[in-house]
Amino acid sequence: MKKMGNQDCVAEKLQRIKDAAAFNYQCDRIPVGEFFWTGFIDKCISKWGEDFDPYVFFDLDYIPITPNLDPHIKPFEIVKQKGDDIYIRTGFEAIIHRSGDIVMPHYDSFSIQQPKEMATFTFDDPTDTRRFNHGGDDQINCVTDVLLRDIPAWSDRVDTYKNILPVFGSVCEGYEYVWRILGTENALMWMAMEPEAFGDFMKRIGHFLVELTKAQIKEGRGRLSGMIIWGDVAYRNGMLFSPAMWRKYFKPITKELIDICHGHDLTVIYHGCGNASAIYKDLVELGLDYYNPLEVKADLDIVQIEKTYGGQLGFCGNIDMRILESGHLDAIKREVLYKMQAAHAGGWICQSDHSISNDVEPESYRYALQVVREYGHYPLDMERIQEEIASLDKKLTIQ
Repeated sequence: MKKMGNQDCVAEKLQRIKDAAAFNYQCDRIPVGEFFWTGFIDKCISKWGEDFDPYVFFDLDYIPITPNLDPHIKPFEIVKQKGDDIYIRTGFEAIIHRSGDIVMPHYDSFSIQQPKEMATFTFDDPTDTRRFNHGGDDQINCVTDVLLRDIPAWSDRVDTYKNILPVFGSVCEGYEYVWRILGTENALMWMAMEPEAFGDFMKRIGHFLVELTKAQIKEGRGRLSGMIIWGDVAYRNGMLFSPAMWRKYFKPITKELIDICHGHDLTVIYHGCGNASAIYKDLVELGLDYYNPLEVKADLDIVQIEKTYGGQLGFCGNIDMRILESGHLDAIKREVLYKMQAAHAGGWICQSDHSISNDVEPESYRYALQVVREYGHYPLDMERIQEEIASLDKKLTIQ
């Protein structure tokens, strides 16, 4: 398969990510990462062949690979099915509805209905090697924009990429995990109305996630370069709950996860959708390397954010997906160049503000990468970048 660019070795890619996180503007170029929807990959396969792999073809700088994080290790149970309309019960004991080409799954029900049931919910051993060495079904990997079944073992997937790309493992933080058991409504209500029961449950979840992270690193046997912490704690207008609630229930878990990863020299990227800027200072305090994805529709602008947090917290993302979806090459170039201004001293991984959606054309995404690689070598030529932005502004205004 013909690849987009020159393939750097794993060590070079990882050093690029580490240098940027350390705000070492003498690193070679801006690193690039991404997450992809299945529809986009299918379009690329149609264009470039059955052996297309986005992480290899586009010569990205890291790949996330997630083990089985379910509290209960078991195959999905088909509750009912009619054609491509299907209800499944997962290892989180949630019943999830997938229907045809509808991208987002619908959570039909959750296993815990009453606060007292949190005390009796059980967890399989977080260190069970089946999470890493056996294939099968699990909710995080298999219930995405499509329904997958019987995927290869995590260790086998890591082996596929270990000599090609820095591999990042992944784990959920506390809220990302608990809502999958309780449901969003109950999680938000009970943390306020049932603080003792909810707090006890979060301590048990925290222990589970910490031990699973340790086991993942152990099973990685030196093959991991970093860790993604999944943690959607915000929406477009701000936090889903008060920063005080986050600090009470979820910050201690996040701290322990980051500390464990840093103790094994793993770079940490925290993925949280929406506008969680109210806790950025907390994440600086915890020593986080990168925050992702900085959704533009949540009024986040990395160029402005960098003015406050530059040198303290790295960021990963903020390329407006809607502009990539437009297919307008001048607008795409302008978007990439504008956001690159935040990387003048390092501290930024070029990535979309969520993931590459089904509505992005392969050539549009490839063009965005060409722009960042043409202009993204250090030291950045800021005068050239800003002149090109001004030229594109005039051109787009006329258009």
